[in-house]
Parts: sequence; structure tokens; C-alpha cells
Amino acid sequence: MAHDPKREDYQRLSLRFAQGLDGADPGVAMRAFASFGQRFAQDRDSLPQSDADRAFHLVALATEVVDYRLPFATDEQAPELIQRGKDLLDEALSLDPTCYDALRMRSSSEAPSVEARYRVLADRADEVRAYCEAARDEAASSLEGERAMLAANIAMRPYWRWLASLAEEALICGRNTVAAEVAERLLESDPTDSCDVRFTLAYALAKLEDETGLARLGERYATISPQRPANDAWMLLARAALAHKRCDLLAARDLLAKLLEAYPTGAGALVRQVELPDGEFSRLRVSPYSEDELILAVSEGIVLLQEGSDRSGRGVLGSWVAGTVASLRPEAAAEAMRDRGSEGAQKS
Repeated sequence: MAHDPKREDYQRLSLRFAQGLDGADPGVAMRAFASFGQRFAQDRDSLPQSDADRAFHLVALATEVVDYRLPFATDEQAPELIQRGKDLLDEALSLDPTCYDALRMRSSSEAPSVEARYRVLADRADEVRAYCEAARDEAASSLEGERAMLAANIAMRPYWRWLASLAEEALICGRNTVAAEVAERLLESDPTDSCDVRFTLAYALAKLEDETGLARLGERYATISPQRPANDAWMLLARAALAHKRCDLLAARDLLAKLLEAYPTGAGALVRQVELPDGEFSRLRVSPYSEDELILAVSEGIVLLQEGSDRSGRGVLGSWVAGTVASLRPEAAAEAMRDRGSEGAQKS
């Protein structure tokens, strides 16, 4: 699930290294490539690479800092990590001004509002597409076989991640039709959905109250993601939201029960409904059907859960979900509420 910058960094350099061995004695080439992994891990700078490769490596380092360390940092640690992330991205852009991953991630801290960031992403999407498609075409013409396929895929990934971020920002801004349209554009370009944009699309369709579109999306899972049926947390929460909106509480309750079957340890996440910062590089990497995945889906689902006014401050759907889960899993819900209360006491 989601893009792994460390793996992509390895793929980029291994591809370049293999190209450099073309024409060499087969035995020499085999021995050289056998040592590649060790050199990558221990002496990366000794490997052949371009400024674009070096820039992407800095993006990978920034991702580790911003997406996987910062959310768990203390208030004292956070400023240093934020500055470290910015410095790494700035250095990446000094090496490669067309490092669109760095540009996209940097825009998150530079834009004064969510709406402003949406505008930046929307205004430059065509520019990113043109650049990545040109790189893809060059790879296709200069390489052959599996190398050409891998290089072309790597070339398109910054554009795919750009569209995935654009769809997410559009959803947050309430531009639900745009979010759905951008998600469809990404699925057309990347039919295997390496960015998991179908999850964003499910929430956009729920916001649009497009039950037909959501049902069709579920049917498309067989081709988009054959390894996973349409029972992920995003799809089930979107369907529950639509059932709740049409006042079919029995159907909505049944969908929550199915959600708890798919995520057996997830009752607490549905009660707490914690909002997390979005991954800057891509959607955070978590294991399918894990509690972490449900926490992520609930966080992104705040756009649905917090709709409308409610005395609890959760939103109408959010309050109903918490109460219904409490009736379905009372012990887990009670523990989650105790945790929520202790966290609130510590903050005060």
C-alpha cells in the first residue's frame, strides 16, 4: 500500500547501475551487481547517480523525518524536525529544480491555507504531467524489456503522487466533484492504483451522495485491485455514511459491523476518531486490515464524520458511529473513552 521512497530510491540507482554494466564481461557484471545492495546501504555515494537521483534520495530522507517521525515527536522535538525536513527538500530542489515530489511536499509548509495549496497543485498539474510523460517516453525509447517498463513507471510516479495530493486537497476544500474527477484522471493514468486514490474517490462520492457511483467503484475493485475486495475501511465508511444520510440506520449499523469484522481491533479507532496529519510524500504505508489502516481511514474520513452540528462536537455521523460502535463492542469502546479522557486531562 502507498509509495515507498526508500524502495524507489533503490530502484532508481539499481536501474542506473545495471545500465552502466551493459557491454561488460558477464562474469564481471554479475559480481559487480552482487555487491550493489551492500554498496547502496553502506556507501551510496560511490554508486553512479545523477543530480536528480541525489535529489530524490533527499526526498526519501525528508519523508522519513516529516511523515514517520514528526507525528510522534514531542512539542520540543517538532520544530527541529520541521526545519530538518524543509532543509532536505530545499537541498533537493537546489540539485534538481524539477524534483516535483520536493516541490509538492514543500508547498505544504509554504502555502498559507489549504485552499492555497489546492490552487498550487491544480495550477501546475499539467506542467508535471508533461514533464513526467516526456521522461517516460525517453525511457521507452532508450531502454528495452523490463528495464523500460520499470523506468517508465518510475518516471510517472511524481505525477501520480501529485494528482493523489490534488484529489485529497480538493476533498478537504469541499471541492468534491473536482476530487472525484482528479481521482478518475489518476486511475486512467495508473490503472493499478499505486497511490490508492480509490480511497479518496470513495469519500468524494459519499460527499456527493452518489450511491450509484460508489456501487460502481466497488465493482471496479476486481480490475483496479484484484488482491483486495471492496471491504476496506474507506469503502465501508463511505457506504455507511450514505446509509446514515438516507436514514437507513439498520443498513448503516450492518456496515459498521462488517467494518469491525474486517478490522477486529478497530473499535477504539472508531470511537476516538483521531485526526492525523496527511502523509506529505504519499498516503502513509500501513498493513492492509490493520488497526493502523483503520486509524488512517477514520482520520481521512473526518470530512464525513464531522458533517453537521452535534452536541458532542463530533458531527452527526461521527457521534452516531461512536455510539453504535459502543453498543457493538462495549468493552473496547469503554477503554477507548477512558484513553480519550486521560489524554484530555493531560493536555489540560
